[in-house]
Amino acid sequence: MNSLVPPDPQEPLVAADLKEDGDFSDMLSEQRILLPGAQMLTAFLIILPFNGGFRQIVQSEKMVFLATFVLALTSLVLLSAPAIQHRLMRPLNDRARFKRVATRQIVAGAFSLGVALILATNLVISEVFGSVVGLVTAGGIATFILSIWWLLPAYLKRMHGY
Repeated sequence: MNSLVPPDPQEPLVAADLKEDGDFSDMLSEQRILLPGAQMLTAFLIILPFNGGFRQIVQSEKMVFLATFVLALTSLVLLSAPAIQHRLMRPLNDRARFKRVATRQIVAGAFSLGVALILATNLVISEVFGSVVGLVTAGGIATFILSIWWLLPAYLKRMHGY
């Protein structure tokens, strides 16, 4: 079937078509999980400087805030990009290529979100309990994110063929 010609609505779906649509459905479901986290973190960071006590934080914490804010915005842009691109590029001429690019954007967005979560943990805990506790807690969250988001899937894929 020519990918430039839309499929005939009367033509039955074959297994490859269903798999293609399933991959898109999976991608959309994954974005529905990640996007609210990026949105909430970004919203929290947007209002933070307007709180009275923000002016009193030290310069190093302001730099952590800046990095966290930029990474949260980056994750929001990367995680929403495939949906916007899909809408603007419809109908897709090369679904496989689009999915590869979208997957890379989602993974990069998840990476940015993970680092932003680690830095946000450091920022909040340092302000409440001090910098040592903030660094230790951020290190724990970094280990947790690394283990659950990146290492566990790699292990399961390698050992069990997921």
